Amino acid sequence: MESAASSDTSNSDSWPYSSSNRENSRIPFSPLRFFNSPVSSLLEYSGILRVRPDFHSDAQPLMSEATNNPVTINENSLNSTSNSNDNNGEVAIRIIGAGEQDRIGIVDNRGESEQAGLGLGLEEPTGDFVDDNYGGSGSSNDTNRETSSSQRYDIQQAARWIEQILPFALLLLMVFIRQHLQGFFITIWITAGLFKSNDILRKQTALKGERKISVLVGYSFAFILHVSGIYWWCRNDDIFYPLFMVPPKVIPPFWNAIFITLVNDTMVRQAAMVLKLVLLMYYRNGKGHNFRRQGQMLTLIEYMLLLYRALLPTPVWYKFFLNKENGSLFSSLTTGLYLTFKLTSIVEKVQSFVAALKALSRKEVHYGSYATSEEVNSVGDLCAICQEKMHAPILLRCKHIFCEDCVSEWFERERTCPLCRALVRPADLRSFGDGSTSLFFQLF
Repeated sequence: MESAASSDTSNSDSWPYSSSNRENSRIPFSPLRFFNSPVSSLLEYSGILRVRPDFHSDAQPLMSEATNNPVTINENSLNSTSNSNDNNGEVAIRIIGAGEQDRIGIVDNRGESEQAGLGLGLEEPTGDFVDDNYGGSGSSNDTNRETSSSQRYDIQQAARWIEQILPFALLLLMVFIRQHLQGFFITIWITAGLFKSNDILRKQTALKGERKISVLVGYSFAFILHVSGIYWWCRNDDIFYPLFMVPPKVIPPFWNAIFITLVNDTMVRQAAMVLKLVLLMYYRNGKGHNFRRQGQMLTLIEYMLLLYRALLPTPVWYKFFLNKENGSLFSSLTTGLYLTFKLTSIVEKVQSFVAALKALSRKEVHYGSYATSEEVNSVGDLCAICQEKMHAPILLRCKHIFCEDCVSEWFERERTCPLCRALVRPADLRSFGDGSTSLFFQLF
């Protein structure tokens, strides 16, 4: 009894897939293993690919013990089978399946044991604990285990295939970068410059009356010098022709076409930032109506820029697709499809530009109207935003009144009333009144 209980306890503690061992089944990260098998190591470390612990060394003594020390039953035990109803014995049996050396079951026989003598105590267990794979539930568990093993095997094979081609892919990438080293350097440089310039312009726009003319002029000259330097560096790449909607002289290779469109798209945006800086100089002390007009002008410049950027790659890709070496019919078909797809995007940009132009020419405030003196006196001559006397008060559609300069600045960030949070400003056209520019690249 005591030996059986201790055997149950020891085997339950050494169970390979117990809850405690399953929690610790994630292998520690090894740099050497990652260097040899990077994909498999990442899958195993993240827990996607479960690693079977190597416990064959633990199972082997159990098998040898079961082989060398078979179950022996003496005469007393055989003679006492008739009286087994009065005995409540416990038999610990280690079962190793034919196709499963990773599963060891403990069968605890309690209760009736009349049939023990017929099969040497190895008949169908009737105790409280039954092996998971036994009976009707065992077939479904076997099926699930086979499916899981098959999926694990597929993942391992895919990881090994990726590990085999990964060194060659990295080698080809190094050769590709070396062949286009100048292009990679210029692309990274102008992209970083674009993000930094956009951040500078937004900060200068937010300063409003605190802007310094000398700072704005300095940024303008820096942007002009940067654009001029990039175009001078790439003067031999036929990069100027698309700026005037003229196709390049020769048919550009694919990566050269990507490079031309990317450089032109980035430099055109930075050149437009110079125009925005000049506009900020003009509206440096703008308030109320002038501040709203400044936001409308910045939005108009941005939508005009989006329209031009949509047209900018067309000459390059027109020349690329119209390649007679691919056959007249095929080149004509691809060129026609490209121009058709391009026309749909250009129509959308034209509609946005027209909407921005209409908003600029509109005299009235499109999110409300100017309040009368009676309306101002009824709510009190105090703006809820600046907490000062109202200047050019605006009556919103929700019947709240604010200063024109305060509410104009508010609606550059929000579309709701500052007090009741009701939707006031229509969202049909995105505003670029904060001086920002679209950071998405227009490559096709």
